[in-house]
Formats: sequence, C-alpha cells, structure tokens
Amino acid sequence: MNIRQAFKMAWKSIWGKKGRAILTMLGIIIGIASVMTIVSAISGYADKMMEQFEAMGTNRISLDVYNYVYVEDENGNWVPQGKDYFPDIYAYCNGMKDLIVGVTPNSYFNATMVYGTKNTDTMRENFQYDERGNPVGERPPSFYYGSDQYGVCGNLKILRGRDLTQLDIKNYNQVMVMGSQAAKTFFGTANPVGKTVQLNNIKFEVVGVYDSRMKDESSTVGSIDNFVVVPYTAKRVLGGDTDSSFTVVAKNVEDMEEIVSRLNGFLKGLVDQNSGGFYVQPENQGMEYMNQTLGMIGGVLAGVAAISLMVGGIGIMNIMLVTVTERTREIGIRRAIGAQRSSIVTQFLIEAAMLCGIGGLIGMALGTGGCMLLGNMLFQMTIYPSAPVTAGAFGLSVLLGIIFGCYPAVKASKLQPVEALRAE
Repeated sequence: MNIRQAFKMAWKSIWGKKGRAILTMLGIIIGIASVMTIVSAISGYADKMMEQFEAMGTNRISLDVYNYVYVEDENGNWVPQGKDYFPDIYAYCNGMKDLIVGVTPNSYFNATMVYGTKNTDTMRENFQYDERGNPVGERPPSFYYGSDQYGVCGNLKILRGRDLTQLDIKNYNQVMVMGSQAAKTFFGTANPVGKTVQLNNIKFEVVGVYDSRMKDESSTVGSIDNFVVVPYTAKRVLGGDTDSSFTVVAKNVEDMEEIVSRLNGFLKGLVDQNSGGFYVQPENQGMEYMNQTLGMIGGVLAGVAAISLMVGGIGIMNIMLVTVTERTREIGIRRAIGAQRSSIVTQFLIEAAMLCGIGGLIGMALGTGGCMLLGNMLFQMTIYPSAPVTAGAFGLSVLLGIIFGCYPAVKASKLQPVEALRAE
C-alpha cells in the first residue's frame, strides 16, 4: 500500500465516524487554540513595547539625583534641599562629545494648558476608560522640562518649525515644542508653529512639532508622542522642584558601560552623600527585565495550555486503540495476503496524524480569533499570530498525532494474522 492509499483510507475512516472524530479532536483544538492565543498575545505585546523602547533609542542612560533633606518653604510646602546639578552635568557630558550625543533633564511637571476651547483640566476630568479598557475622550499631554538636546535624547525629529536651542535656555524664552499627538489634540490638522498658548496662565509660543515615533499611530498602549517640552529655565515662571531626573544618550551602545562608569565617578564627587545620592542605569536593562518577565509569564501560561494538549493526545491514543480493535479482521486479512508490519504502522500513524492535524487547523483558526480578541481586551491593540507561531502550532498538532499514535500502530502491526481473522 502506498502513502496515497494510506491517506485515502485514513480520511475515509475519520469521515465515516465524524461525531467521534470531532469529540476526539476537542482536546487538541482547545490546546492548540490556547497555546497560540497565549504565545501570540504575549509576543505581540512584547513587540509593541520593544517598538516604543526602540523609538526612544536603545542607547539611553537614566541618571537620577535625589535628596534626603527637605525644608519648608514660605508657603508651608516641604521641598527637597539641594543645588541644581544640571549645569554641572550638562558641562561634563558635553565635554565627552566623543562618547555622548546629548543630555537633558527629563523632569515631569503639572500644568494647565489652554488654547481656544481646549483645556487640559477639562480633558483630565473627561478622560476615562470604558469597561473593556479602551480610552474615552482626549488624553491630556504630559509636560516636561528639557534642554536644547531634548530632541536628540528622545530620538525625535522635527516635523514642523524648530527644536529648542541654547539661546532659548540662556534667554529664558517662553517657548515650547509639542509631540505629534499633543499637536493633533490641540490644533487638529492646522500648523501650530507660531501660535500662542496659555501654560498656567503664562503665554508660551509653539516653535516646533516633533514627528511621530510610532509606526502604528492608532496604538493605544500609551502615546509616547503626547507631550509638551519647554526649556528647563522656564521653571523660573512655571515653578517646580529642582531637576532630579536626567537622560544621557551614548553615541554607541558599546560605549555605555564606560559612560556609566565615568558618570558614577563624576557624581560621587559632585553630590553630597550626607544629604542625597544618585544612581546611573542603562535603560536597555529595563527592556531585558521586561522581556524576562513576559517570557516567564508566557512560559507558565503555555505550560498550563500544554496540559490540555497532553490530555488531547491521550484521547487520540485511546480512540486509535478502539479503531485497532474495530479493524482487527481487516488487519488480519491484510497481513494474510502479505502486508508488511511497516505498512500497518504507517497506515495508523497517518490516520492519527491526520486526526490531530485537522484538530490543529481548527485550533489555529480559533487561536487567531482568540489572539485578536485578547489583544483588544487587555492591551487595546490588534495582535495577529506570527507565521512561525502558526506553523509551529500546526507542526505540534501533527507531531502529537504521531507520538500518541505510535503505541496503537505498533500494537496493530503485531497482531497475528490467524488470531486476527478469528476476531468477531
């Protein structure tokens, strides 16, 4: 018997008992669908997060300086006591132009921004998430103090107008550059450059707009382009604590270790260890930690789904043993007219593999739908299974059929022709 005949016989056997075949495939269907959904959703979310990391640059170094000592100001608020370290950090980093391309404060501050009928206070009141976790309303932008190198440090390119300059810093200019999403929120399709907005009731001129860093601007995994940056010297009119969070960008990833070592040595002599401290850390460590965490979560969930596959495989073995019993006389006749044991093994392995393969195809269809649904529910994005995951799922289902079909196939091939022909 050739392979083509074996496939025809396997299909005839499965189609002849459709109800039993479907019930037998349920374990494989559920297992494959679960594995595909979990692995694809975790992988898709990790890819989106990686896209955001890469959009901001993978050669960034976070630098934080903090104070232990707080004093009470004239308004009764407790504020950290400490000097403004940024001028010293700025000068030191600019002295390493062979290693560093930029340095900037990365300090967030609260503000109310008003232009026409747009008001961030109103946006904060109306912005919320529905029961599925989808954002409803306009998300207010984040506000940052930055240096003239903020764009370089954020891997940002100017779409309209210009970036912040050293003159803006030096002359305390009341100007701002907007991220693409913030500009869209406040100005729609109009050009914001040259427009004047109110920031805490103080006039600021929009001098530029950054281009989007996201390939998929419809993604709702937090918009990294929804921000506004002003010169850090604008703190004189806007207020806020002394800058404590900074970003340094290396020319090459290979230089990051040396830069971190130099910055640690510099800050050790700059920061008073009795009243404060500091830490310097490459941001790509955060990427590695995120990947490890998602990998562990995905591994545990995939392991749980694999149990379903194991149960489905046992079901396949069980039904194949029943099939061997039902077709004992057929096996006896084939053996009596000269069929080799290998052809009997091949026939039953093909039938088991086909049974699992059909279940795998159905599971893949359900897994694709489940992946898209889970992505929208948990991460507010549409995630599609990758080609390797899809091919792997189908290959796994066929492999399970072969593995769990081995015992029934071997048992069938060992039947003695005389005893098989006597079977009822």
